[in-house]
Amino acid sequence: MINLLPLTGDVSPAVRTLGWDWAIEEACQNYVAREAVQLSENEAEVLLQAADSLYDMLVEAIPDPIPDEFLQRLAIPANLWGAVRHSWNDERHWHLYGRFDLVMTPEGPKLLEFNADTATSLPETSVVQWASLVATGQSDEGSQANGLFECLEDQFRHWRTLNIDKQATLLLVYLPDSPEDEANCAVLAEAAHAAGFADYHICPVDDMKVSIAGEDRGIWAETAPDQWQKFDFLFKLVPWEILAEEEPELTDDLVHLQLTRDVVTANPAYSLMFQSKALLAHLWETFPHHPLLLEASLTNLPGHHVRKPLFGREGQNVAEIQPDGRASTEVPGDFSNQPQLYQRWAELPTDAQGRRYQAGVFWAGEACAIGFRREAGLITNLSEFVPHVLV
Repeated sequence: MINLLPLTGDVSPAVRTLGWDWAIEEACQNYVAREAVQLSENEAEVLLQAADSLYDMLVEAIPDPIPDEFLQRLAIPANLWGAVRHSWNDERHWHLYGRFDLVMTPEGPKLLEFNADTATSLPETSVVQWASLVATGQSDEGSQANGLFECLEDQFRHWRTLNIDKQATLLLVYLPDSPEDEANCAVLAEAAHAAGFADYHICPVDDMKVSIAGEDRGIWAETAPDQWQKFDFLFKLVPWEILAEEEPELTDDLVHLQLTRDVVTANPAYSLMFQSKALLAHLWETFPHHPLLLEASLTNLPGHHVRKPLFGREGQNVAEIQPDGRASTEVPGDFSNQPQLYQRWAELPTDAQGRRYQAGVFWAGEACAIGFRREAGLITNLSEFVPHVLV
């Protein structure tokens, strides 16, 4: 059973003190709960340790060298295979962060999936849930498992150190018409700036220009009217597989610039291997019956389970399959034509009102922050974000 602590007060002053007014705009604030999940320090530590262990397992599970058959099984687009292998074999292509979605069970936490490429919920986790405790007078140091911003800063600093031959210029791009993604990029930009990227710019991906020829070779953005700047580092809150499918020419150019070290991109192309839900089936085969894993397969499972598209987003097209094979619940979406993963059903913990809670644990070099999403049914990107407090 999830126990909740009511949160009162206005989060705005604490957030504005940081100069981060964007974190309390409607896009971030309107779905943050006014109560917090109560966690013991031991429960929080178990969740954090689970994420660290799972990341190590993911790395161990990748075969070396990476065969074509493995990338095919993960449904990674063929025009990204070169970039995936290149980034995996060159540590200068650094994985900045991701978010593990976990279910808390009586036997301990278990992995639902890993959002390794373009994880969001950064403003809610790093800023707004902290401000919620400030507003209610419970912001004592250590009252929350939330070192996300500091770890992001460390990750950017390390990424910069690995590529010291490049200029510390960072372009952050996101899908157009997405205030949520822009807010997530703003968190990352703040962390990058603190880590030494004094020169950065945020814009929609459509405003980025890519050239592979002549003096203009590289990635560019218009930072002021008629003022174009070249950037050596790129962070893209745009899924690799969407780029590969919808913008194949742009993808080819970006891959070319990766291979020639004109641009270094995060999250790197190899994060797509972690992002593919087919890797959950590979994990189950590599570590059968591991206590942190749920049974998963690329073929139908008997009994109560979940069906998910391999590169689904925001909970779209996730279906609950009953023991009789009937889909009792399915979230509408655009990913129904993708290959599917079948994963053993696990009951999410509930509160007194019967709402289900999913734990999100951010990894940024190490497991560093916890947040929750809740919903009466299946969890989606519209599910309410719930802060937590250590008791």
